[in-house]
Amino acid sequence: MNPKKKRTLPIIAIGLLALASAAAWFIFSTQADSLADEEADSPVTTVTRRDIESQLLLSGEVTPAFLVEVKAEVGGKAKTIHVEAGQTVKKGDLLVTIDDTDLLTEKKAAETEIEGARLSVERNRGNYERAKALYEEKLISKEVYANLEADLLISENTFEKAQSRLQTVEDRLDKTRIVAPADGTVLDIPITEGQVVVAAASVNSGTVIMKFADLSQLLIDTHVNQVDVPKVTIGQRVLVNMQGDHVSPVGATVEFVAPLATVKNNIKGFAVQAAIDPGEVRLKPGMSVSMTLPVAEAKAAVSVPIAAVFDEEEDRVVFVKSGETTEKRKVTIGVTNLRFAEITSGLAEGEQVLTRDPRTSNQI
Repeated sequence: MNPKKKRTLPIIAIGLLALASAAAWFIFSTQADSLADEEADSPVTTVTRRDIESQLLLSGEVTPAFLVEVKAEVGGKAKTIHVEAGQTVKKGDLLVTIDDTDLLTEKKAAETEIEGARLSVERNRGNYERAKALYEEKLISKEVYANLEADLLISENTFEKAQSRLQTVEDRLDKTRIVAPADGTVLDIPITEGQVVVAAASVNSGTVIMKFADLSQLLIDTHVNQVDVPKVTIGQRVLVNMQGDHVSPVGATVEFVAPLATVKNNIKGFAVQAAIDPGEVRLKPGMSVSMTLPVAEAKAAVSVPIAAVFDEEEDRVVFVKSGETTEKRKVTIGVTNLRFAEITSGLAEGEQVLTRDPRTSNQI
């Protein structure tokens, strides 16, 4: 026998064994659900007791509780970027430096202007003081005295304006050093060194220099339709499910329900935020997740598949099968989920009901 074939046969056998094991696990893990589905899909089912939990199924997106787009208050060229995406920084740490060459030139001009204005004030004050003494002795006219007084006031005003201009330039120079607004993490830096950035102002939004967030507290933003939002209250616990097999859910707590409805994806509803439990590191900003929010629960409740309950005007009815006869009976519904309904009155445990309307179906 070919030696290569001898090595191949054990490998094939191992592969077949792995496939068989996987198939067996799949059959076992889905057996309970399959039996429940068969019960719900059967034309006749027995009223039994079971635990029923009603849940809201929601989808949302992970977002930081504190997220800010950092922008420059002065325009210019991005001279130096001092951090990298993903870096953790402290409040006040330097993030970006804007080129201040033009502002330094402007500051020097303002300082020169101040010096000239100061000399002008000193000269005019000397002239005014001498004129005041001469005026008191009636040696100069009132007009000459008034003109010298006006020259002093004008020069003092010019000096104050020059000082204000210098202060403005110094304030703008300080703003060329962009610092972290809080402790947090740099999420994204969409600019490069040498790129000209536009200052944020009332007439434009300005250039986003970087996105900055505090990742110690994450939220989930979701949108709940107006029918279900009355079931959502502050403090409710939420289970957050991540994508992937055998991934345990993450806990969260509802902390905000919007007071005003909004329209999202053509559905009118309310914005809801849930705070993810502290210390959870598996979730990242921007991730899409699904959530289950328990809203009601019934333990050991008399129940039937949801398919066995029918609407009749304003009532809920079931069709009870006894031997060869069928009886229509009004029932009261309690907690429901997507598969089962609690029957609070009208049925007893052990009775049999139809899951198909005998008025429209011949299958019983």
